[in-house]
Amino acid sequence: MKILVIGAKGTIGSKVVDALCASHDVIKAGKGSGDVAIDLTNPDSMREALASVGKLDAIVCAAGDVAFNSFANLSREEWDVGINSRLMGQVNLTQIGAEYLSDGGSITLTSGIIADHPIAYGVSAATLNGAIQHFVNAVANELPRGIRINVVSPTVVTESLATYGDYFPGFHAIDAKDLAKSYVRSVLGVETGKTFKAFAGN
Repeated sequence: MKILVIGAKGTIGSKVVDALCASHDVIKAGKGSGDVAIDLTNPDSMREALASVGKLDAIVCAAGDVAFNSFANLSREEWDVGINSRLMGQVNLTQIGAEYLSDGGSITLTSGIIADHPIAYGVSAATLNGAIQHFVNAVANELPRGIRINVVSPTVVTESLATYGDYFPGFHAIDAKDLAKSYVRSVLGVETGKTFKAFAGN
């Protein structure tokens, strides 16, 4: 299979690449690194990147920024960080990417545990992660040519605890290598319209 992984240099994306590259042709993409450059906030960038790589069997998005702040202090600009990247970035990627997928191909997006279990300073992330999950459930009914779509919703990953651990008190972390299995399940399986909740200890 020919698979595009967006966010391939990230903590999660790099392990998804590792899990897939032994048996598949994996094209690594990122905003400033990888085999091809792609900016989730820019539909023209998506079209240019996808046109350059040609027909694909699967697209994986392990990227998407969100802002963290208390609700009282969240600015419109901070809301827009997540709206333009985490939410509309993945919505646009689905709409544009479907044109470049082979029949029966798949799209895998990313949300997060905050959609189900809120944290301090996480209102924006919770709202947008939940929206992505509802989007996937709905759009799965409209994608053409047998194209599947799922979303992976991870808890905090072990490798990021030094940076984000204080935001997730008492949460079970998951190793990125184990989390990558949920992405592999989405890419290589048969399910569609699902949220794969990768919550360690759940």
